[in-house]
Amino acid sequence: MTEDPFADVEDFIRQRFEENFQQLTLESGHTLTADVKETALQQVLLYWRKLRHVAERVTDTEVRLSLPNQTSPQGREFTIEGVVDIVRADDQTVMYDIKTHDADYVRANLELYKQQLNVYAHIWQELRGEPLDGMAVIATDFPHAVKDALANPDPLALPAALQAWQPLVPIEYDPAHKDRTLYAFGETVDKIESGEFAPPPLERLNETIPGALTHERFGTRICRQCDARFSCASYRQYARGSRQVGERRMTYFTDDQPDQELWRDAGLSG
Repeated sequence: MTEDPFADVEDFIRQRFEENFQQLTLESGHTLTADVKETALQQVLLYWRKLRHVAERVTDTEVRLSLPNQTSPQGREFTIEGVVDIVRADDQTVMYDIKTHDADYVRANLELYKQQLNVYAHIWQELRGEPLDGMAVIATDFPHAVKDALANPDPLALPAALQAWQPLVPIEYDPAHKDRTLYAFGETVDKIESGEFAPPPLERLNETIPGALTHERFGTRICRQCDARFSCASYRQYARGSRQVGERRMTYFTDDQPDQELWRDAGLSG
C-alpha cells in the first residue's frame, strides 16, 4: 500500500482548522452547520493538494495593504484596505488574492477582480516601492467534478478531478483600473453615508450571472448571502418566484431544518 504523501500535512490542517473553528465560535457566538463546516474544511485541504507548489513558496502571508486619505465624489474621506499573500522566488514577486469563489465565475467576471487587484498592486508598487511581476486570484471553491470525486469510492477519481481543476486565475496589471475602482468605492461611501440603500430591481435579481454554475441568477448567488434580504421587497418578490419553484423556496425560509436547529443551539450555548 502506497503511503499518502499528504497525510501528515492534512492531519495538521484538520487539527488547526478545528482549533480555529472553536476559537471563532467562542469569540463570535456564531457557528456553522455541519455541511458548511465540512465544505470549508474540504476547500482548505484541496487548496493544499492542488496548489501545494504555491502554498509552500508563500513568503509573506496575510499582508495588509492600506490606501488612506482617499476622497469620495462628495468630499468624504475613506481608506481602502486589503489582505494578500506574496510569493518571492526565482527573482520574481507574485501577489495572490484567495477567494472562496469558483474559478469559472472568476474568469467570467474578471473585470471585478481586476479592479480590486490593481488597487492592491498600486499600493504594493507605488506606495511601498516593492517590485511586482504578477498577480493572480486563487479560487478555492472546487467544481462539481471534484465534489463528485470526493464521494466516489474509486481512488483514481479524485486525482483525475484535481488534475482537471484550474483554480489559479492570472490577473493583468493595468494602472487605469485603479482610478476607476477608487471612484466606484467613493460613490459607495457616499451612498452609505447618505443612507441610500435602495435594493436592485426584481429584474436584476432574475438576471443570470455569467460563469455561475447551473445558470445561477443574481438573487440566488448574491442576495442569498445578504443578511438584510428578508427586509428587501425585491428579494421577497424573487423568493416567491414562479408557481413551479416558489413553494419550495418559501419552505426553505419558513420551515425549520435539523441544521438550522443545531445552528441556533450552538449560538445559544456560547
